[in-house]
Amino acid sequence: MKKLRQISVIGMGLLGASITLTTLRSLFGVKTVGYSHRPGTRRKARRLGVAEEIVDDIEMCVAGADIVILATPICTFEDIFRRIKGHLKAGCIVTDVGSTKVLPHRWARRLLPKDVYYVGSHPIAGSEKRGVEFARDDLFYGARCILTRNNNTSNFALAGLRRFWLDLGCRVSVMSPARHDSIFARVSHLPHVVAAALINASTQEQLTFAGKGFIDTSRVASGPENVWSDILVTNAVNTTGGIDRLIRELTKLRKAIGSKDQKRIQKLLATARAKRAELIKYKMRRKELI
Repeated sequence: MKKLRQISVIGMGLLGASITLTTLRSLFGVKTVGYSHRPGTRRKARRLGVAEEIVDDIEMCVAGADIVILATPICTFEDIFRRIKGHLKAGCIVTDVGSTKVLPHRWARRLLPKDVYYVGSHPIAGSEKRGVEFARDDLFYGARCILTRNNNTSNFALAGLRRFWLDLGCRVSVMSPARHDSIFARVSHLPHVVAAALINASTQEQLTFAGKGFIDTSRVASGPENVWSDILVTNAVNTTGGIDRLIRELTKLRKAIGSKDQKRIQKLLATARAKRAELIKYKMRRKELI
């Protein structure tokens, strides 16, 4: 990319609006254009000033863009690719902030023009909050962003997108879509399933007695169900594999608890405690935790 002049973001929720807001504050001279299919969100985005322009149609949003970023639920991507493909300029880089990558790569290859480049992006940022009103210009500072590439990915596009996320404050890693989906099934998608199951395993009256530990453990269950349904069905094989592995681990604990085998219980709990301690040390060394 010779010079980045315009980024366009489709979807003005927490992530999408944070991208345009951070670009406004960090990349002088880069035009930011945003679009949401909801008129109320567009009005709110204009009022909050999260982008230089908030437009009323998706075609106008992507016209002239050097980078187009999809920040909508994953199962909308295929239709969005169809709608925008005739309005993208040659050399445009298309990416997304979705949590699964194998299917978006497949859709992009089938639907986008040959002179338009697709690279997957997954910034590990955000929260259970949703909506343009929660946009922040520091959301990506110090966050890891995974870029996904396959044998068809343009090195030019990969380098340009890497520079963009670095400028927004991210630490950038690159991997294949398949490896991405396998890893995040275990460390992101499975935890959401577990949090939802944990909440659903108790009655509303029982939940009123929950302490801070339970609130922390179940926090991600507050995520929007439409977004998470898309994530789970577009990474079904990996996620169900993770559920099966979790069931095996729970079965070990169930058997030890049922037989009142304290030595076995303590060994299983100590293994988990030690692995988590190593994780925390790793994250602190990388300054991902303070």
